[in-house]
Amino acid sequence: MKKNITELFKIKYPIVQGGMIWVSGYKLAAAVSNAGGLGLIGAGSMYPDVLREHIQKCKKATDKPFGVNVPMLYPDIEKIMDIIVEEGVKIVFTSAGNPKTWTAFLKEKGITVVHVVSSVKFALKAEAAGVDAVVCEGFEAGGHNGREETTTFTLIPMVKEQVKIPVIAAGGIGSGRGMLAAMVLGADGVQVGSRFAATKESSAHNNFKQTIVEVQDGGTALTLKELAPVRLVKNNFYLQVQELYKKNPSLEDIKGLLGRARAKKGMFEGDLDNGELEIGQVAGLIHEIKTAKEVIDEMIAEFETVKNNFNGRKQKS
Repeated sequence: MKKNITELFKIKYPIVQGGMIWVSGYKLAAAVSNAGGLGLIGAGSMYPDVLREHIQKCKKATDKPFGVNVPMLYPDIEKIMDIIVEEGVKIVFTSAGNPKTWTAFLKEKGITVVHVVSSVKFALKAEAAGVDAVVCEGFEAGGHNGREETTTFTLIPMVKEQVKIPVIAAGGIGSGRGMLAAMVLGADGVQVGSRFAATKESSAHNNFKQTIVEVQDGGTALTLKELAPVRLVKNNFYLQVQELYKKNPSLEDIKGLLGRARAKKGMFEGDLDNGELEIGQVAGLIHEIKTAKEVIDEMIAEFETVKNNFNGRKQKS
């Protein structure tokens, strides 16, 4: 069984770009893959024909491996999976559902399957379902989160202790230091979302990218737990949600406020007041919009520098 993430995905660096909705189009996925990581197209915000277009454009933009991230709550999941097979995608990350549902189907087609989990229990279920690796995402992460509210650096060693398949750390990682810390705790690689959301190739609206750069410590919060926990920037929409909670709302009241396409309105269309702005706590460390290649190059350089400095201190002691 392959333990090395770079061997599993045939990539240079053990860095996976998160398949974020409204952010992870083919331009970002191709740029990350060309820079040595694994780029992912985020199918969660794409109609089937749009996904096919992005896969085809990604194949033209890179000759390196890339994958597709599929939230299994997607209404047209059968069409999405058929397109992935028809277009010859070799790597699929699944999330928000039971890994048993599609893992066997994908594996039969020769596809490498990775499932996103938020607890040891779900990591074990994913391993039993036959996935090739798991992404263990702590609640520092942006977007939709697990209900356990377990932090990444607590989750990684607990999962690593229980499973035999590779473990990819996610949530709160956006630098070489964070990458090294995750790997010291047992991660075989890292998945990075927020840092790539604030890149030139990201399909996020420039208003949202600038907001990410401006977010400081404490500028995000986990909310909407009755529906699906999601980490948001504390903008006007978030404040409306908090005001509604003071009235002891029903589930229907919350759904009514949420409405439709809030995430698209915020992240893709740039409505900073009325949109959902999903981003992780690590946004407080993001100070500039860069290219995906610059992000990866800087992460690797920092990773190596900090690792070498630490080894040097150990030898001196």
